[in-house]
Parts: sequence; C-alpha cells; structure tokens
Amino acid sequence: MSAQLPLAGVRVVELAGLAPGPFAGLLLADYGASVLRIDRPKAVSADQLTRGKTSITLDLRDTSSHRLLLDLLSNADVLIDPFRPGVLERLGLSPKDVLLKRNPRLIVARMTGFRRDGKYKDMAGHDINYIAVSGVLSMLGRAGERPHAPGNIIGDFAGGGAVCFQGILLALLSRANTGRGQVVEANMVDGSAYLAAMPRLNLETPLWSDARGKNMLDGGSPFYDTYETKDEGKYFSVGALEPQFYAALIKGLGFQKGELPSRDDRDNWPALREAFTKRFKEKTRAEWEAVFDGTDACAAPVLEQSELRQAGFEQRPIVHLSDTPARPIAADDGGWEGGILAPGTGGDETLKTWFGWEQGRDYEVREDGALVRPDGKSKL
Repeated sequence: MSAQLPLAGVRVVELAGLAPGPFAGLLLADYGASVLRIDRPKAVSADQLTRGKTSITLDLRDTSSHRLLLDLLSNADVLIDPFRPGVLERLGLSPKDVLLKRNPRLIVARMTGFRRDGKYKDMAGHDINYIAVSGVLSMLGRAGERPHAPGNIIGDFAGGGAVCFQGILLALLSRANTGRGQVVEANMVDGSAYLAAMPRLNLETPLWSDARGKNMLDGGSPFYDTYETKDEGKYFSVGALEPQFYAALIKGLGFQKGELPSRDDRDNWPALREAFTKRFKEKTRAEWEAVFDGTDACAAPVLEQSELRQAGFEQRPIVHLSDTPARPIAADDGGWEGGILAPGTGGDETLKTWFGWEQGRDYEVREDGALVRPDGKSKL
C-alpha cells in the first residue's frame, strides 16, 4: 500500500502571483495538497513553480465570476494571497469581514514584501529592497565592495515562500485543535531577518564583528572561500573551519607541516589566501575532486546548473518523511526543469473532484476563458 501524502485532502486556492506565493503553493502541492491557481482573463503566465497544480480563470471584477470564487473559498482549506496590502479588501474579499465569516475553517495566507504596518507598506519593491531594509543585505558582499544580493533567494524564496509555507502548516496544526482557521501574515522583511539570526547575534563576537566581507563565514577567511582551478571558470569550495578539517585540507593541497603561517593570526590570512589561490590553479577541478573525495577536508567542487542538468540530477522534495513522504517529482510534471502551467489547465477536473461541479450546470465559461456562476446559482 502506498504511503499517505501528509497534506492529502487539503484544498488550496492560490491567487496567481510572482515567486513567493507560487513557491508556497508548490511546497504544499509537493506534499499532497490539491492546489488550484486562479488566473486572470487573458493572462500570460511565466510562472514555472507549477508542479502538481491546476488552474482556472476568473474575472474578480465580474459579479458572477467573483461569486464563484467565494463559493470555492467557502469549502477550501487555504487561500494564498500574494497581493499588496489592501487589494483583497478592494476586491470585496476581506479575510476577516468576508472570507472567515463564510468559512471559519479557512486559512488565509497573506504574503507581502514589506511589513504590513511599516513605513514602506504602501511602496512597491522586490527581493533586494526587502532584504535591504531587513538589515540582511548590509552583511552580504566582498570586503571593500558594495552590498551584493544573492539573486532573489533570501527574500522571495527563503524568507518569503518557505516561511509562508511554514505559517500555513502551523495554522493547519492549530485548526486541528481549535477547528478554526485564521489569517497568516508573512512578509519578506521579517522572514529574511529571522534567517539572518546567526550573523546578527554574533555581531559582537569574533565570528562576525568585523566589516562586511572580512569575517569568518562571509569571505574574509581564506579557509572558508572559493578558488578558481586550472580550468578557467571552474571553482572549488573550501570550508575547513575546524582544526582537523583544516589539517586535511593542507595535506590535500600538498603543503608540508610548517610551510604555511598560522591561520589563527588574522594578519596571516592574506598570505594564506595567496598560497591557496596559487595552489588551486595547479590542478583542474576534476583533479582536485580526485584528491579530496572521501576526505574530511571540507572541500567540494562548485557544480554549475548546466552540469547538473546534463548529469540528470534528481531533484528531491525539500524534506523526506519516512512514513508520509512527498509526491515523487517526475520529469513529466516539471521535475528539475520546472514548467509553465497555461491558465485554465486541469481546473475542470479539480472542480469536479472538490465539489462535483460540471461545466454547463454549475458554471459557464466566457469567451475569454473566465468561469462564471450561472445567474441565480446559489453558493454551496
């Protein structure tokens, strides 16, 4: 007998948005939730975080289409709201005044970039802005250079979508005890700041008390850094923090005992970095792999995305549960590559599975693809 998916039976309505909202929906779908994305008429989606989801198109400014969404939410478990503060309210979908009154068990997960009650709450922004005001961006980057944002990983995905996913799980746990849903408010400023707890709490310790790029874990240390190898553009990572791991690194690099200055004196770090840089350039990345594979030197190749694809890298769920694992990530469902979900794909079947709805009886489809409730049709 196949294992039960941990979120099987959970019905999620995801209002189409950018990265963090769809990522939260993706995580829910991976663990068995049925996720129905709501697209706008004539929308052209570039969202690739669609594995395991279906879609319908609704025009939330149309009364009959709006009513269909309310009927959906009257029996859904989760709504993912990716909009800026006030948008749901302007659409007549206030979580507390409308949605939770119709369905007290509904969990409304609201994802914003800035805090809902902060000075930036009415401003547009992106990942780089959210981690900037959180204090995280100021700690990222090389010494002597401007702060550097690592793509949109920290704000959108880690501090945004993944944190929102956790909030939804907490609300589901709470509902199991209380029988009541609630509003989950996640924002990328607080999420990012929380993720940076370790460096922030160590600002007064030797670990992170120096300027950006000069600390143990942010590029300052020569034994926690990356080095280019003999094949140009190919790098090796080094994280030999503990003395025994550092000893294995030095051995693998071929240095003799006493040949290098002590690493404990930070004044020696430039000389050590110069020695490591020169030595790594003497062999190709593959040759260094042969040296360090199976050792405790904390040295590993910097693999590139194209290499992982070509090797058929297996993408796995974010966490494995022994008794209730996630859905297998199949190649025909996006897999490692992801995939675009065209608006309207699979939604008819989801509505039938959830509620037994059928086109022509319970809803109609306009020329632009938007679903509407037939005139006079009552809610569930």
